[in-house]
Amino acid sequence: NSWDYGPLGVLLKNNIKRVWWDMFVKSRRDVVGLESALIMNPKVWSASGHMDNFADPLVECKKCHVRFRADEINVNEPCGKCGEAGQFTESASFNMMFKTYVGPKEEAAAVAYLRPETAQGMFVDWPAIVTTTRQKIPFGVAQMGKVFRNEITPGNFIFRTREFEQMEIEYFVGEDGWQNHFDEWLEWMRKWIDACGIDKRKIHEVEIPEDERAHYSQRTVDIEFDWPFGQKELYGIAYRGDYDLQLHAKNSGQSFTYKDPETGEEYVPHVIEPTFGVERTLLAVLLSAYQEEEVKGEKRVVLKLKPELAPYQAAVLPLSKKEELMKLAEPIADELSQSFSCEYDVTQSIGKRYRRQDEIGTPFCVTVDFDSLEDKAVTIRERDSMEQERVLIKDVGKVLEVKLIV
Repeated sequence: NSWDYGPLGVLLKNNIKRVWWDMFVKSRRDVVGLESALIMNPKVWSASGHMDNFADPLVECKKCHVRFRADEINVNEPCGKCGEAGQFTESASFNMMFKTYVGPKEEAAAVAYLRPETAQGMFVDWPAIVTTTRQKIPFGVAQMGKVFRNEITPGNFIFRTREFEQMEIEYFVGEDGWQNHFDEWLEWMRKWIDACGIDKRKIHEVEIPEDERAHYSQRTVDIEFDWPFGQKELYGIAYRGDYDLQLHAKNSGQSFTYKDPETGEEYVPHVIEPTFGVERTLLAVLLSAYQEEEVKGEKRVVLKLKPELAPYQAAVLPLSKKEELMKLAEPIADELSQSFSCEYDVTQSIGKRYRRQDEIGTPFCVTVDFDSLEDKAVTIRERDSMEQERVLIKDVGKVLEVKLIV
């Protein structure tokens, strides 16, 4: 259950995070960023309730000893691993936090935990953020980073893993009018889905009923996606009230109140929390972008990624390995690389290289041919339509910039 991301995967992943940060932090004056520690004081997790409540129900097959989440199987049916019927242990609570030790001795006083979420770092740092940024409510704190959960049954490729990345926002508001802020953030999440090119036909907004919500939440909406393994959660947004800040104020003995600079009113803010997973976003993007088409009697696999997410925005392809073409093509690739993520590919026939770039989602290919030696122009091929356009070499960068913005 550990996944590495290769050269293309890490580019796609980083593009998702960059676009998210640009959309939710850079473009908004009411959201600031944070990077909090992976290993925090254990008292944080005690105060937040994770020590006692961050657990899943666990059962074990008595025959093959494979463990399952009790809420995901029917204990009266056969084991999904060995086929033995009705041979499960009683359900037991299993805390999902990864335990470690800080310092040279593995003793009780040195116990610490890898963070299972990014939210608590934003809550405990909130008083300092208010002081240093002088933000006025309503405003938000955003963070992206690794979190760790010792899942009982990880699986479905990268859908559920023990190590993953979150992109979260804690938006601090007054108690009055939280519903409007909730609806506004839900609309921003819809805009994000559009920005990623995620198939909206596979999206479902599920209002979580009161008896299934966390006790402190007055509204929670799960944004679910039609995965190959069923309809399950992609994102979520919750109204958490003042629950978290009140807990940390009580346990730390510090003030978590906010003083309105205009009215002088003091209160503990309430929180709206939109949550996004990087890996689930990546998987939903791939599932939405992947297409198979028939072109001249042959199958074409094409990944119709949004250009800003594609690992490469352009690929420079000299028609052959002839020295005169390479000398012309390499400076073009070097120049484009200053503005775009650019691939330079000279291996196999031009047709196979086009197909290869289609499969990895490159929006535009720039082909340098023997005519380029005379007319100082190249051919720009568009991924989705496969249409080609002849452009002067000196204008390639400007032409691509316009096409990528559109």
